[in-house]
Amino acid sequence: MRKILFVLLLLGFLSPLKAQETYLFAHRDTCDLYLDIFRPADGAPTTFQGRQKPVILHVFGGGFVKGERSDSFVRPWADILNKDGYTVVTVDYRLGMKGYKMGRGLSGLMKAAKRFELSQELGKEDVFAAIRFLADNPQLGVPVDNLVLAGSSAGAIITLASAFALANGKADGLPEGFTLKGAMSFAGAIISNSGSPQFKTAPCPVLLMHGTADGAVVYNKLAFFGKGIWGSSYLVRQFKRKGYDNYCIYRFKDRSHDVAVYHQVLWPLEKQFLEENVILGHKRTVDALVDDDSLPSWGNISLKDIY
Repeated sequence: MRKILFVLLLLGFLSPLKAQETYLFAHRDTCDLYLDIFRPADGAPTTFQGRQKPVILHVFGGGFVKGERSDSFVRPWADILNKDGYTVVTVDYRLGMKGYKMGRGLSGLMKAAKRFELSQELGKEDVFAAIRFLADNPQLGVPVDNLVLAGSSAGAIITLASAFALANGKADGLPEGFTLKGAMSFAGAIISNSGSPQFKTAPCPVLLMHGTADGAVVYNKLAFFGKGIWGSSYLVRQFKRKGYDNYCIYRFKDRSHDVAVYHQVLWPLEKQFLEENVILGHKRTVDALVDDDSLPSWGNISLKDIY
């Protein structure tokens, strides 16, 4: 029962909650895309040591199959951020795997590789469109020059793909000179059909949370003939090789994909990253193996539970 509940939660089947503000940011052939804005609580401190706190733009999870931008899991986490003085924006994106019937085993994965990469790229395109909308509407009071992208599961994949694109000079449709202030990935990776992702320049400060036994979004890498998915552990190895020194990775020993919904319980680690790496701009590196039996667990979630 717990595993079923977790799958429902992860895939966003629980009902969304009413947002403070909702705006249409893009028309697509298949759907209209909206974003919600949740403002800081009255009296909450919006600065830290004299510097403005960033906006957090969150991208929901759901395997590119299902999900809601402000579902009943995301909103309690947004409340924590709002009470600490952060503005939170949640966004829609097109679900590229919705309706796709994936075959089993390696052959099924190989055939689905293009569709997975397309889903990642559609999500990135839609997130960039949301950022552009906010930039084009300054009256909304959401400064995109001080923005941290965060995501869970499929949303974390989109988050890391966005940071990767910007590090490689691919800022299609974004304001000139745009950069992210940071990226927070809860069980994320980068999908590529043209070999392992190579960062040409250092990405923005990155926070990576991942279970070492994740059966849904690979922790290290899963690749054949240049097609595959490269997870948090692989990306950090590349950071180390290239001398990038502004990232934090927390490796949760023997944990599965439940790390994708650890937003609330890991808030102290997120807060430290936001304050030190992002707001104060310290080049701070953390590589920690976490073995904590008190953290919640809903059992292992695999691709067959999603597709």
